[in-house]
Amino acid sequence: MQFNEGAELDASQVSDQRGVGGRVAGVGGGLGVVGLIVFFLIQQFTGIQLPTSGLEGGSVNPGTQVESGQLAEKCKTGADANRDSDCRVLATINSIQAFWTDQFARSGRTYQVTKTNFFRNSVNTRCGNATSAVGPFYCPADSQVYIDLDFFNEMRTTFGAKGGPFVEAYILAHEYGHHVQNLLGTSDRVSTRTGPTSDSVRLELQADCYAGAWGNAATKLPTANGQPLITNITQEDIDAALDAAGRIGDDFIQSEIGGGQVDTTKFSHGSSEQRKKWFTTGLQTGDPARCNTFDTDNLG
Repeated sequence: MQFNEGAELDASQVSDQRGVGGRVAGVGGGLGVVGLIVFFLIQQFTGIQLPTSGLEGGSVNPGTQVESGQLAEKCKTGADANRDSDCRVLATINSIQAFWTDQFARSGRTYQVTKTNFFRNSVNTRCGNATSAVGPFYCPADSQVYIDLDFFNEMRTTFGAKGGPFVEAYILAHEYGHHVQNLLGTSDRVSTRTGPTSDSVRLELQADCYAGAWGNAATKLPTANGQPLITNITQEDIDAALDAAGRIGDDFIQSEIGGGQVDTTKFSHGSSEQRKKWFTTGLQTGDPARCNTFDTDNLG
């Protein structure tokens, strides 16, 4: 996965909170567990308390004070995204939101651009307090995405995923899929939280499909200079993303990481095969309309 070296990056789409004690001022309340809360699932199914130490995030060393202004200063173009992991994440977010801005405009709607918050260890959101152990998540109360960037390392070390830029992109695009669902009112359709055909599973599989739809268009979306921000996504990139999708299926987490039996009644995100299927559906079609997991009896 490569970026157009001359493309300009928009740092306003990221709030870097890693240098301010790992906490964001916000309003308390119950945590809205809507995003890809993989670590929460592990603890729910197995009782395992995963470590949250060493969460340096991206290219920032532990203890380094990073401000949003510094991120804007070092992440200006696609060339910066090709050499720096923080800038790569920022560029990916820019691309994902450009895709949804275009998609909403095509249907006569206005997409609401929102921020991703980089944090370390813990964060306070309008959905409540959260730690790095919950993984990346979307908070519908403030319409923002939250991530401790060391989650990408955990994907490799804990889940055994191949990792890489397009895996990171898949995870981020999944979370922005939840933002789209919130804007469209799809999130309001969730009434059943667990089970193989539950609304929660349908919501998560749709977010995977939305992530794939972005991936289909990523190398075609023009930026202000008329050229795409992302110039190349290889088959190796796609294979790595599919590998990651398979490792965050409910069945894989229960059996391979939790060491227990697969219990479909506790599914909340979908099986490994379902997650790969719906990501592939979006990737092959590039059409978010093909991601209607709520009105099908065949989830895969």
